[in-house]
Amino acid sequence: MKLLSAPEIGGRNMLTPLDIENKKFSKQMMNGYSVEEVDDFLDDLTTDYEKLYKEVSEAKNKLDDMEENISKYKNIEGTLQNTLVMAQSAADEVRNLAKQQAEQIVNEAQANAKQAVAELEQELTLKQKEMDDLQKQFDVYKAKMESLLISQLELLKEVNKE
Repeated sequence: MKLLSAPEIGGRNMLTPLDIENKKFSKQMMNGYSVEEVDDFLDDLTTDYEKLYKEVSEAKNKLDDMEENISKYKNIEGTLQNTLVMAQSAADEVRNLAKQQAEQIVNEAQANAKQAVAELEQELTLKQKEMDDLQKQFDVYKAKMESLLISQLELLKEVNKE
């Protein structure tokens, strides 16, 4: 606990217990107060005042400590708020980045699919042409075979006639 200067009450410094204890009154000869009674009263007053003075000092120290703690907590609160804002910004940034990457993946997949379809259509066209060519070759071969068979049959007929 730190000791401070005399606490203030109503804008003025409180008397210290030492001020009360050291207070001297001028003594009158006639009709004055009993010095012993005044000293006893001042002793009692000093004791009570000392307790109150200590309580006020402790309360002021405690108040200062609490104000310091409040300041620390306000700083922590500000830091937490800034952290939350940064976390929200980071989350938004991650979400946007993920959305962009997803769109890019979809676009690449669509482009790859279109390319694959185009390649398959080109291959299909090539195979269709090859099949048409083979069909023509088969038809030519068939016609040649028919012609050969007919000529062979004619030859056999002539051989049989002779």
